[in-house]
Amino acid sequence: MTVKLDFEECLKDSPRFRASIELVEAEVSELETRLEKLLKLGNGLLESGRHYLAASRAFIVGICDLAHLGPPEPMMAECLDKFTQSLSHKLDSHAELLDATQHTLQQQIQTLVKEGLRGFREARRDFWRGAESLEAALTHNAEVPRRRAQEAEEAGAALKVARAGYRGRALDYALQINVIEDKRKFDIMEFVLRLVEAQATHFQQGHEELSRLAQYRKELGGQLHRLVLNSAREKRDMEQRHVLLKQKELGREEPEPSLKEGPCGLVMEGHLFKRASNAFKTWSRRWFTIQSNQLVYQKKHKDPVTVVVDDLRLCTVKLCPDSERRFCFEVVSPSKSCLLQADSERLLQLWVSAVQSSIATAFSQARLDDSPRGPGQGSGHLAMGSAATLGSGGMSRGRDSGGVGHVAAQVQSVDGNAQCCDCREPAPEWASINLGVTLCIQCSGIHRSLGVHFSKVRSLTLDSWEPELVKLMCELGNVVMNQIYEARVEAMAVKKPGPSCSRQEKEAWIHAKYVEKKFLTKLPEVRGRRGGRGPPRGQPPVPPKPGTIRPQPGSFRPKPEPPSEDLGSLHPGALLFRAAGHPPSLPTMADALAHGADVNWVHGGQENATPLIQATAANSLLACEFLLQNGANVNQVDSHSRGPLHHATILGHTGLACLFLKRGADLGARDSEGRDPLTIAVETANADIVTLLRLAKMREVDAAQGQAGDETYLDIFRDFSLMASDNPEKLSRRSHDLHTL
Repeated sequence: MTVKLDFEECLKDSPRFRASIELVEAEVSELETRLEKLLKLGNGLLESGRHYLAASRAFIVGICDLAHLGPPEPMMAECLDKFTQSLSHKLDSHAELLDATQHTLQQQIQTLVKEGLRGFREARRDFWRGAESLEAALTHNAEVPRRRAQEAEEAGAALKVARAGYRGRALDYALQINVIEDKRKFDIMEFVLRLVEAQATHFQQGHEELSRLAQYRKELGGQLHRLVLNSAREKRDMEQRHVLLKQKELGREEPEPSLKEGPCGLVMEGHLFKRASNAFKTWSRRWFTIQSNQLVYQKKHKDPVTVVVDDLRLCTVKLCPDSERRFCFEVVSPSKSCLLQADSERLLQLWVSAVQSSIATAFSQARLDDSPRGPGQGSGHLAMGSAATLGSGGMSRGRDSGGVGHVAAQVQSVDGNAQCCDCREPAPEWASINLGVTLCIQCSGIHRSLGVHFSKVRSLTLDSWEPELVKLMCELGNVVMNQIYEARVEAMAVKKPGPSCSRQEKEAWIHAKYVEKKFLTKLPEVRGRRGGRGPPRGQPPVPPKPGTIRPQPGSFRPKPEPPSEDLGSLHPGALLFRAAGHPPSLPTMADALAHGADVNWVHGGQENATPLIQATAANSLLACEFLLQNGANVNQVDSHSRGPLHHATILGHTGLACLFLKRGADLGARDSEGRDPLTIAVETANADIVTLLRLAKMREVDAAQGQAGDETYLDIFRDFSLMASDNPEKLSRRSHDLHTL
């Protein structure tokens, strides 16, 4: 487009002016088409560039992944790091080039299309409208007859107005044409100039980046040449060793066993056949290892290790010449025996010697570890001595405090428990064990539909009951719990359903009472059991007798809480923690839970202790059972990584240790000093807890192997539970007490 219009010429509206206008409009239309095409091509270029950058970055990530394959190689890691970093810088520069190109397209070309040409189009539209108006005015003025003077005058005035409007629009149009002529020149040239400058910057940065690596590339080439030579020599040496070993091993009948002297004696590993304990007595080949005073095996390297013998001091090894298979020997422990088979007579003798040596070394190490504690306090003898005492008449084995009829009579004898807690139907035979209330069969079904996070339902006549759970039911009861959950019933004038009411009425009542909690009052002050009147019904925590275990260093000691006149203003979690302390208050704990207390609330000022740890420190079996039934985590630890089982072991609370083990406490959890509960029990010389922990470990191993285990385990745990409920003072024994029984 080279036409430039003269303003005087446009006022004349000559044919030359109209021809120039038509030429300009055709060129502007072609210019707009080409600019839009350029914009489309530019956007395609930018999109392709983005895809190229994304693919290149993914390619660089793939190169970086090669550095993490296998053991670290410093030379390779340095090479990949430098080159990928250089490639990343080049890609960053390319991204800057694309950004500059996009910015230039938007600022120069797109602005020219959207703003410059838009003004031209608007001026063109106005010009042609004015031209049409002028043409119509001229035609009308020429057609007016001479005799119509008034009409002629009006037509002349309209023509004057139309001509003035046309001339103004023609001048504006001519101005837009001249402006677009100048603007398109420098906009297009500036676009190309900025594009070339961005390209120059991009390639200049790439040249500088590669120049910085010139010296390193030269040195790396020399190192690679030396690596190739060294690799050729190593390949030749490996081929020679391969030939020698192949000739040597082909003439050998059996593989050489792996033997080495470890800190716990002779350590051996290798394949053995193991006979399963199932009915089919199948044999399977496994990789066995003697390590850390244990005999373990696994099928594959990544499989978890299965422990055959948890403590070699508690087992013996013997040959089995009468077995149907050859080269068999048996490892016998108090709980089970394991029949194994070697591949040859020589390997059989080596395995038997290795196991015997490990047993002897374990006993020697145990005597050295136990010598500061005095005679008779070795950990290996503690467990066996306590188990023998329990099995030989220390308690009446097989006693069941939760027999049919006995539990129902005992629980229903509590004040208020002879009627259903929610509808007052007599002789209820069901109970909610986390709430501590008795229920009729219809209300128990409604409770069960709420979910176990609200109510855990159990039959008083059909289910088995642990002794501590029976005592918990007798400690709470309908009267105590209704004082909490129905505190505002009378004030609200709400009618409680009776035995004859429909299921829908009972269901609405139970939902409002336990789920919506409509009838609760504000949190009360901490009170004792039975509302603070008289001594508690449950067994009080037993103070330690002279000569019994004292709290060990590192055990949890609750700090004295600041006095408060209105404990109802406490956070529900803080109130639950306070009420779980010494002496515990189960009604207040139930109040706190009803008001939304987190049963696993953490007290930051008390070493991150939980209410369960607080109840453990108070040696309250009932408080711990109540918290566990309401969802307390038996493995939640404090700031020293000690859980409730750690604290029960440290403090010598055998009944609580038995309770936590039955509730799934982690036997292998270690505190901040690296001690597990069994280590702590051995250090404190608590024979009963050592017995419980060792038996629990044996049962854990049996469960891992799919075995039911010996009924003796269950009998001993049942005996401990009965003693913890009926005679807790008898559980404060140390190892020297056992020798006097």
